Amino acid sequence: MTTTDPRTPRRGAGGAPAEPQSGGGRLASGRIGTFDLVFFVVAAAAPLTVLAGVAPFAIGIGGAGAPLAYLVSGVLLVLFAAGFTAMSLYVRNAGAFYAYVAHGLGRVLGVGTAYVAVVSYNLITPGVAAAFGYFAADSVHDATGADIPWWVLSGVCVAAVGVLGWLKVTLSAKVLGVALVLEVLSLVVMDGGILGDRGTAALDPASFDPSTLATGGVAGMFVLIIGAFTGFEATAIYAEEARDPRRTVPRATFIAIGFLAVFYAVGCWLIMGAFGTERAVDLAGAAAGPDLTFTAAELHVGAWLADAMHGLIIVSAFAATLAFHNAAARYLYALGREGLLPRRLGTVSGRHGSPGGAVVAQSAFNLVLIAVGALLAADPYGEVFLWTNGIGVLGIMAMQALAALAVWAYFRRDRRGMSAARVVWSPLLACAGLVVLSVLAVVHFDLLTGRTGAVNAVLLVPLPLVLIAGFAVALRIKRREPERYASLTTVDVEREG
Repeated sequence: MTTTDPRTPRRGAGGAPAEPQSGGGRLASGRIGTFDLVFFVVAAAAPLTVLAGVAPFAIGIGGAGAPLAYLVSGVLLVLFAAGFTAMSLYVRNAGAFYAYVAHGLGRVLGVGTAYVAVVSYNLITPGVAAAFGYFAADSVHDATGADIPWWVLSGVCVAAVGVLGWLKVTLSAKVLGVALVLEVLSLVVMDGGILGDRGTAALDPASFDPSTLATGGVAGMFVLIIGAFTGFEATAIYAEEARDPRRTVPRATFIAIGFLAVFYAVGCWLIMGAFGTERAVDLAGAAAGPDLTFTAAELHVGAWLADAMHGLIIVSAFAATLAFHNAAARYLYALGREGLLPRRLGTVSGRHGSPGGAVVAQSAFNLVLIAVGALLAADPYGEVFLWTNGIGVLGIMAMQALAALAVWAYFRRDRRGMSAARVVWSPLLACAGLVVLSVLAVVHFDLLTGRTGAVNAVLLVPLPLVLIAGFAVALRIKRREPERYASLTTVDVEREG
């Protein structure tokens, strides 16, 4: 762990701020600002995909309380972020969960967490690329009548994402920013149309009555809703490349979580208000449920908006693929740099300061998984997307719970001037909530995959297996190479340069 005061920015000659660096084994520093980070996080969450593709299912399962559940989830993650961002002041590493758990709970558990992170992020990325192919194939067919296989379009998505991942990270931020603005704009127009047509009749206060969360389907609803926030860890993943990480990382984290919680809650509330709460719940649970958001847009604004949203959901899926690809590549880079995976993954593009070796490996993995899906004639959305993302979301939720406990452990003896509310009570409450949600995710895993029985068991097995593999690797290094073991997770932005 570094002893450098994190409040002191690294300086160059003459006391001026150091210039962005790249090459060798180091990511380019000083290139990402607060709103670049916000774009990465919110684009990974894919607001249009959530409100058009997930919220109707959450409404159908959990009923009228879905908007409140988005707010409750946001509060839980704000509690988590309070401690998470406090630790980011002292531990800055591209493998954020890995480094945090290692510093707080020990390197053995940290390495196990790292392997879970690699599996989780690397499965989510090709899954979202498959969703891109699914949406794009439908749109191409509707527009031209041509039947292009989903896997061809998914392959194009993976190639484009790989190129953007190789180039300067700020270019990815700009692409994500444009995609995000278009997504949000379409949803805001829909919200305005609903309010313009129905007025206060669209604003049913019953949706925020705590008693609405006492229904039988609330457990499954929370599994779907908490997954809608997946990816906000990216603020810490990019700490090595951020400008003034002490301020940038916490600010971006809270902005992203706050925006998503309010935007999801209001959007879900108004989608229900477009039809009336009871009717919306009935529609969401029926065959027309998946089209609930598009129907609301067409009903209260016009067919042109519904058509535009059908196109923008493709943009949303591409943006999410790019954001998760960048996160996955940085985990591969962090572990390659420390020899926990092949060291070639820890190489950096000298020209762009990007994790070049990891970008190539992640892109190749995406293509392989999409090819397997194509060869098996798998449903790109119902199987490739839902199955891979079901595993990935569960893995990330479990890592969040461990990271929250690690924050408490890290500051337990020395709060370093932080308040007890931020580094003791907030992480403990967040850990308890995330453990409950993780257990619910396992119990109700069929809601994430659409399958039951042996299929779910097979899908769940990789997470504990890679956790145990990580333990074994860490213990072997501890026994055979104690000096190397002691150096794990000590590589961060303050030590390099």
